[in-house]
Amino acid sequence: MDLLDHLPVLVVIMPLMSAPLCVLFDRARPAWLVSMSASWLSFAAAVYLLIQVSRDGTISYRLGGWAPPWGIEYRIDLLGAYVLLIVTAIAALVMVFARRSLEKEIPADRIARVYAALLLVFAGLTGITATGDAFNVFVFLEISSLASYAVISMGRDRRALSAAFQYLVMGTIGATFILIGIGLLYMMTGTLNMLDLAARLPEVADTRTVRAGFAFLTVGIGLKLALFPLHLWLPNAYAYAPSAVTAFLSATATKVAVYALLRFMFGVFGAEFSLNKMPFDLILMVLGLAGILSASLVAVFQEDVKRMLAYSSVAQIGYMVLGISLASNTGVSAAILHVFNHALMKGALFLAVGALAYRIGAVTVSSIAGLGRRMPWTVAALVVGGLSLIGVPPTAGFVSKWYLVLGTLEQDLWPVALLVLIGSLLALAYVWKLVEAAYFAEPAADAAAVREAPLSMLIPVWALVIANLYFGVNTQVSVGVARQATDLLMGGGG
Repeated sequence: MDLLDHLPVLVVIMPLMSAPLCVLFDRARPAWLVSMSASWLSFAAAVYLLIQVSRDGTISYRLGGWAPPWGIEYRIDLLGAYVLLIVTAIAALVMVFARRSLEKEIPADRIARVYAALLLVFAGLTGITATGDAFNVFVFLEISSLASYAVISMGRDRRALSAAFQYLVMGTIGATFILIGIGLLYMMTGTLNMLDLAARLPEVADTRTVRAGFAFLTVGIGLKLALFPLHLWLPNAYAYAPSAVTAFLSATATKVAVYALLRFMFGVFGAEFSLNKMPFDLILMVLGLAGILSASLVAVFQEDVKRMLAYSSVAQIGYMVLGISLASNTGVSAAILHVFNHALMKGALFLAVGALAYRIGAVTVSSIAGLGRRMPWTVAALVVGGLSLIGVPPTAGFVSKWYLVLGTLEQDLWPVALLVLIGSLLALAYVWKLVEAAYFAEPAADAAAVREAPLSMLIPVWALVIANLYFGVNTQVSVGVARQATDLLMGGGG
C-alpha cells in the first residue's frame, strides 16, 4: 500500500529516471524496452489515480514530508488526473508504434537517444500536470521543451533542424514570459504554491504588477499552446519531426498547455479576474475563431499530409480556446472534452500517417493515390480519424463540437456557432482530399508494390480509432469527468 501512496510522484519519476537508462544502454532494443516499461507503468499509475481521485477527491502529496506552502506539493485533482490519463495513454501506445517507425527513420546509433529525449518530454508533461507549485510548472515545461527541440531536430529531413531552431527561439520566448509572470506573482504574494497564490492574489488583484503577471503568463502559455497567431513554430515542427514524435507531441504537448492555461486562469487567478476584470474572454474568442478559420483554410491547400494535419491542430486548439472564452460550464466542459477527444483523433491520424510513411516514405496527397486498396486498414484508420476531426457522429469529435455549439447557443452567439460549423466544413474539404486520393485516384504507373503496415504499428493506430468510436457512443466517462472537472475548476459556478 505504501507504494500506491507515492503514485503522484512515481508517475513523473518513472519516465524521468528511465531516460538516462536508455542512453546508458545506447542500443535500440533495450532502450525501447525501458521506454515501453516506463510508459505502461505510468499509464497504469494514471488509471489508478483517476479512479482514486473520482472516489476520494483531490490528492495532495508532500515532497519530503514538508507541508505546503513551505514544501513542494504535488496536487492531483480531477482535471489533473484526466490530463495525466491522456498523456500516459498516448505515450504507452506511441512507444508500441515507435519501434518499427524509428528503425526506418533514424540511424541505428541514434535511436536510443531519441527514446531518452521522448521520455524526458513525457516526464516534463506529466510533471506540469501533477505539480501544485507554479515554479515547478516552469521547470517541467523547460524539461519537456528542451527535449522536444532535440527530438524534433532528429527528423531525417534537413528542414527538421531549422524547424527545431524556430521552435527553440519561440519556445524560449514563451518560457521567459512564463518565468517573468511567475516572478511578478511571487513578488506580490511571497508564495509559489498554487493554492496559496489563489488565496493571496485577491488582496492584490487590482495592482498593475498582478495584471502584468497575468499578461506575461497567458502570452507565454499561448506560445506553448500554439494559439493563433503564436502558432508559427508548430507546422514545421510537426511536419519534419520523426513520425512517432509528431504523433506524441500533437496528442499531448498542446493539451498539457491548455491544462496549464486552465489551471492558471481558473485555479490561480479565478474566473472573475481572468474573464471579467481582464477582458480575456473576448480576446480568446477572437483568437480562437481566427485560428479555426485561417488554419483550416491553409490546411485545405497543403500537399504534405503531416503539414495539413499540423495546421488542422492549430484550428482544433482554436475550438478549445473558444470553449474557454465562453466562460460557462458548458463552454469550459466542451474545451476539456475536446482536449481528450482531440488527443484520440490526432494521435490516430498521425500514427496512421506514420504507418503510411513506413511503407512509402514521404506522405503527400499524390503519393497515397490508390492506397485504399493496398493498405486498407491504415487508410481506413486515416478516414475514421478524419471523420472525427470533422465532427461526424458517432465519433468522439462530434461530441465535443456538439457541446461547443450548445455553449455558444446558450449565450445566443449564433454567428459564433455558424463559424464553428464553417470550420467543420473546411475540415471536410481537406479530409475529402485524402479520401479522394486514397480511394478514387489511380496509383502512378511506376508506383512500387506496397504491403499493409506491420501489426505492431496497426495495433496502436486501431486502439485509438476504436477509442474514437467508443467515446463517440459512450460519453459517460469523457463527458462525466469533463463536467465534474469544470464544476470544481469554476467553483461550481456557471
